[in-house]
Amino acid sequence: MATDHPLSRRGLFQAAGAAGLGSLWSAAASPAGGAGDGNSVGEAAAASSAGPTIAEPARQIPVAADCDVCVVGGSCTGVFAAVAAARLGAKVVLIESNGFFGGVATASLVNLWHSTEDMENQQQIIAGLSTEVFERLDRRNSLTVVKGKRTHYALNTEELKIELDALITEANVRPMLHAMFVATIVEDGRIAAAVIEDKSGRRAIRARQFIDATGDADVVARTGMPIYQRDTVQPPTMCVILRGLEAIRRKHPDFNIHRAIFDAKYPQALQPGFSWGRAVPGGEDEYMLAGTRVFNANCAEADELTEATIEGRRQVRAICDLLREHFMDGQGTPLLTLPAKIGIREGRHAQCLHTLTQDELLDGRRFPDAIANGTYPVDIHNASGGGITFRYLEKTPFYQIPYSSLVPRGAHNILVAGRSIDADEGAFGAVRVMINCNQMGQAAGVAAWLALDSGKSVADIDTHRLRETLKQQGAAIL
Repeated sequence: MATDHPLSRRGLFQAAGAAGLGSLWSAAASPAGGAGDGNSVGEAAAASSAGPTIAEPARQIPVAADCDVCVVGGSCTGVFAAVAAARLGAKVVLIESNGFFGGVATASLVNLWHSTEDMENQQQIIAGLSTEVFERLDRRNSLTVVKGKRTHYALNTEELKIELDALITEANVRPMLHAMFVATIVEDGRIAAAVIEDKSGRRAIRARQFIDATGDADVVARTGMPIYQRDTVQPPTMCVILRGLEAIRRKHPDFNIHRAIFDAKYPQALQPGFSWGRAVPGGEDEYMLAGTRVFNANCAEADELTEATIEGRRQVRAICDLLREHFMDGQGTPLLTLPAKIGIREGRHAQCLHTLTQDELLDGRRFPDAIANGTYPVDIHNASGGGITFRYLEKTPFYQIPYSSLVPRGAHNILVAGRSIDADEGAFGAVRVMINCNQMGQAAGVAAWLALDSGKSVADIDTHRLRETLKQQGAAIL
């Protein structure tokens, strides 16, 4: 097992400060451009980066929608945020750059959600929209309950795409697919609109509350609020769905794909890393493999994301060539499906009211504003080589995630949900998985509605009422 690899934190990036807007989020701040004028902070921040620039003429942006809650990012986290708010009566718009929802589960093919029970398998600690999705997929024979020391849930992620469509349609959420978030408009110290680019051009979505479910705190960053990023982040993985592995095992009884892809006797072998996988529910000899690892890749930066994506696919081809040449007599191809996006473990984090720590998780600290529970262990993938650091729960049957770790500092009407949560390296290694992020999404949706209903900022809502409302929605609030 790998030894610990402590990561230092980069200095806080303050895009607004770099653009001459450093006081935007202070109590006495007013938006640049004069009283009453909107200000595109994201564009101002981009213009401040080093290198030559081109002046873009000012223009009027048509408003495509006016809503109560705008959720940016249509992962399961974002979908659950949108549905949770909409079921409470909010008018919700959901923005997603892909042509489907689901994020890492669908775009990146990661088809496993972890246990919903405590470490003793005695108490259900996770419920709500995650378990509702399990039930919906099970009715379509698209779910496998993987029994063992810990119960896991394997999903048919193609069916999940359609089920998420159904969820938002039933909740009357307005979807905006194939839409890229590009900037925010700030008025009187509050986010007034999100700017997108889609097939219809440049458009704005006005909203009273916003939820950043982009995974990399894109909305928070482009608004100029404080964010941070570790000097090295956990490496991304390009998953793949393979076929024909059962035939290989029949011919080679000792075959183990998780060993074979790193075996140096094969010219195509990958650099030592980590591999796991799961059969696709409902598939015929279809297996999702997560065995690649792109080292030293910061996928919150555009050029590095491009390079990591291409390198990930190169590694997938190397796996397929290894199987074809050494186990398939040079015939056919085991490659069935490539993901739309590389699976990203870590990028930017919002600086929030509370930084969740590893000690808090491992000690089982209970939070009065807890909105999620989990048991997934601390799991830190080495950024530059093989191995993983695991730290298991030994003192507590489960840990909790507080609402305050989703509230950016200085925020009036924006929350984060998902892997841009404020957490130290160890805590993040545990809470980053989908079964945990799903709960954050549902909580953020309810919190956004409560802010609307109470007329308070997201930092000042009644967290007791938040927990009670989540419980009424079926979430496990302990």
